[in-house]
Amino acid sequence: MKKNSSEQILMQLKMRGEATALLISEELDITKEGARKHLLNLSEAGLVQATVKSEGVGRPSTYYSLTDKGLSRFPDTHADITVQLLQSVKKLLGENALDLLISDREKAIYERYAKQMEGSETIEQKLDVLSKRRSEEGYIAEWKKEDDAYYLIENHCPICAAATECQGFCRSELHNFKQLIGEDYDLERTEYIIENGNRCVYRIKKSS
Repeated sequence: MKKNSSEQILMQLKMRGEATALLISEELDITKEGARKHLLNLSEAGLVQATVKSEGVGRPSTYYSLTDKGLSRFPDTHADITVQLLQSVKKLLGENALDLLISDREKAIYERYAKQMEGSETIEQKLDVLSKRRSEEGYIAEWKKEDDAYYLIENHCPICAAATECQGFCRSELHNFKQLIGEDYDLERTEYIIENGNRCVYRIKKSS
């Protein structure tokens, strides 16, 4: 089902962090006035906020971003109960049990992704599969190439509360990505939602 313009705008702001009405109009192929109208309605609904920025010569530009209410449209899956369960595991069974749980999850995810990547030989093919699968799991993932580097971008984290409580989840995902991409490439996380980033970004470069 095709999303309406308001939903598409919320998605654009989630992925970009902030954007002007002009940029939104170009991305959605609608008029600038139409984009402004949608942004005004979203602002009145408490989903979007505006910030005026001076950018040198000329009139200041108005940038729009999501409010906390707007961000809540992209939920952290079962956040409260997940954190409670993790805290209970640590309290009752200890850190070692939690490490075993994360290792088991890491192995299962790796095996699933690796199977889906069978037949993918190029880095582009691997990133196509990985971004598609991660998007299906709620990460709103995409990839792009800039100069000599590839970037895997996850615009949302559906397990953010769990990852904040136990960053072993993030370490295991990073380890899986490195294995899946292969030893011919170096992979590092350059943006991190848990460290107040708008998204998680992984830079992938050919090994020297």
